[in-house]
Amino acid sequence: MLVSKANNPNHNARCVAVFGTGSDVGKSIVTTALCRLFLNQGMRVAPFKAQNMSNNSGVTPEGLEMGRAQLVQAEAARIAPHVDMNPILLKPTSDVGSQVVLLGEVFENSTASEYHRKKERLYGEACQALDRLRSDYEIVVMEGAGSCAEVNLMENDIVNFRMAEYAQAPVILVADIHRGGVFAQIVGTMECLSPQQRDLISGFVINRFRGDIRLFADGVQWIESKTGKPVFGVLPWYNHFNIESEDSVVIENPKQVAPENISSPAIAVLRIPHISNFTDFEALKTLNLLQVYFLERVQELSQFDAVILPGSKSTRADLEWIKKKGWADHIHSYAQQGGHVLGICGGYQMLGRQVHDPDGLEGSPGSTAGLNLLPVETVLKAPKTTTRTRFTWAEHSGIGYEIHMGHTERQGGAPLFEVCEQNGIACRQEDGCVATDANIMGTYIHGLFDNPAISKRWLQHIGLDHIDIPKTYGYVAKEQDYDLLAEHFAAHIDMENLVSRLV
Repeated sequence: MLVSKANNPNHNARCVAVFGTGSDVGKSIVTTALCRLFLNQGMRVAPFKAQNMSNNSGVTPEGLEMGRAQLVQAEAARIAPHVDMNPILLKPTSDVGSQVVLLGEVFENSTASEYHRKKERLYGEACQALDRLRSDYEIVVMEGAGSCAEVNLMENDIVNFRMAEYAQAPVILVADIHRGGVFAQIVGTMECLSPQQRDLISGFVINRFRGDIRLFADGVQWIESKTGKPVFGVLPWYNHFNIESEDSVVIENPKQVAPENISSPAIAVLRIPHISNFTDFEALKTLNLLQVYFLERVQELSQFDAVILPGSKSTRADLEWIKKKGWADHIHSYAQQGGHVLGICGGYQMLGRQVHDPDGLEGSPGSTAGLNLLPVETVLKAPKTTTRTRFTWAEHSGIGYEIHMGHTERQGGAPLFEVCEQNGIACRQEDGCVATDANIMGTYIHGLFDNPAISKRWLQHIGLDHIDIPKTYGYVAKEQDYDLLAEHFAAHIDMENLVSRLV
């Protein structure tokens, strides 16, 4: 077990940092595993990522916004998520610009160059957030961003080594062998670092190994000999549990789906350019007899039992993309044939008649015609709505969250859900819209499918009554998966060696 506050003379939590040789190599997974493992050792542990860039976000109990990866890690640590765990969240709105969320609230929309000019202030905010966590917990697991060895970005970096140096945190470097070139990943990263930065690296974790690990023993020896650092372990590929992904890179460039390859009921989710909260569909993907496909290239939709338009960080731009690519015609044809279409958040706005942006929150002020499948109209306006929401659908209840700019007015149809609580405060409101013929519906609530009763009700609505919801589903399954992840990690990582180097 790590040193606790009781025998830490500074009475501040110890910190350990998890950095990567690149993006999507497994930093979030390793951080999540350590949160659950340290919890299982009886420690009060919290996750931290100074700056996250992702459109996959969630809401804290206070109604503030933070990255979903740190929400997942807080769940693994069995603590309430707090914005100090992710003080800076960048939500890309274009190739060169992002919405900056500071301590859970929108700070500004900024280009990359404008953002860099404010880095010192933001670094100070991140340090203060970490200090607050360290005063409340025994250990903080810090996640880095991207590659920790981007030499052209190091001067302005506030996530990786600068933060590790501030916290005096030893670093675990994660590499992904599935990508190939794992030796070059590790040695190349070390060569790009200064001697002081290399000294912070305690050792390596190699992720996503397929095959007989014994055949990689000489590879481990070579890495250790070349770097003088230990390989703490090699994590095999897993498929017996599911942990939410942080980065939408996992759904990039999806392939078209040939009708003959669909052997069971299937759901299509449009992979729009600025997709947000793509993890809304993780629970559905775990169901037997149901296939979930992300679609980007235009194709026929008649073979799908439902089509979902997901959340978007840039609703008007994604709406124009849908029209330009030819998706609009296919969606209209599908709906006219009685196909079921669900819009979530930005997708809900797109299904309406118009999306107005008088203040230019998403770019140039103006209006964009919607798909006109729901009798609603949206005006984008500040402030952003961020709530943890309890709701009912007929006799079924659920919990989710809302993150959206603006207000949508229903001009016909019927409300989809009744909202009974927002951020812990009781209320009576309506959410969403159902078209008169009931096959088109939309809602602002994310996380619908983490609720077993809501998932069952929706599957029944689209004609898939025969698909069962298992007892371990949604929130219950997540808790079980965190334990399976910890067991997987502990079985293949030399925790005694790793921990000894962190004290």
